[in-house]
Formats: sequence, structure tokens, C-alpha cells
Amino acid sequence: MTNFIGEFECKLDVKGRLMLPSGLRKQLDPVAQERFVLNRGFEKCLVLYPKNDWEYISAEVNKLNQYVKKNREFIRYFYRGASELGLDATGRILLPKRLLGYAGVEKEVVLFAYSNRIEVWDAETYNNLLTDEPDEFADLAEEVMGGTKNNEGDELS
Repeated sequence: MTNFIGEFECKLDVKGRLMLPSGLRKQLDPVAQERFVLNRGFEKCLVLYPKNDWEYISAEVNKLNQYVKKNREFIRYFYRGASELGLDATGRILLPKRLLGYAGVEKEVVLFAYSNRIEVWDAETYNNLLTDEPDEFADLAEEVMGGTKNNEGDELS
């Protein structure tokens, strides 16, 4: 599984193509073969997954019991707009206009890469998001991460 890290400022060309930064391309697992799936994020962003990581995530979603209405609704919203994409010969990805519209992405883009995904944000939206950092980030970290285990399986205190 991929383990991306980094934040990259980019621009879309007039056709909606994005040049994937070399710093991200170097982090790609060769198994992905420069194939991706782009999907709507939970917030107003897009999420770009290497194809092999998408297959893992998709398999997890497909385990949901489809006889439960909330599960069906989640599945529909999760897959809505999902598009398989590939890099062209110059390392660009053509982002679908419909998804760009969903995320409010016009020209200036921030790619926020973590874990097995790359979030694609409109630069202004992303910068506004980060200026709204909670006053008590330490309290949020404790609430979210408190009680989790460290790498050795021991409870963190």
C-alpha cells in the first residue's frame, strides 16, 4: 500500500489537466502502473487514489451489507463520480470537469498527499481551511488520538 506524504501547489491547464509533481510520482508504487481513481472527497475536495489502493478501499466498501438502507446510500455517494484516470506521456492527468465543479477547482490547486491518497483542493479553499485551525489543536489531538496504541501495541497515555 502506498504511503504518500507532501503538499504540492499546482496549476491546471486550460483543458483541466494536472501535471503530477515528480515528488509524488517518485512515491508511487510501481504496481499502480500510473493508473488512478479520482473520487469526491468527504469535504469539498477530490481524492486521487492509486488504482491498486482504490481496489483495496473498494473491496472494503463492497463488504457492506447492501440490505441496509444507510449502507446503500453510503455506497452510492461514495462511488458517485468515481473515474479511472491515467497519466499521459508527459505526466499529466485530465480531471473530469464535473468533479472539478464539485470541488470548486478552477486553476490554482493544492495536492495534499497522505497515507494512500492525494486530496485535490482548490488552493483558496485549502488555504482557508488551514487558517481555521482549532485554537486548541492539542485538545483535538488528544480527543482523536488519545487511547490509541503505539507501534508495539501498547496503549498510548
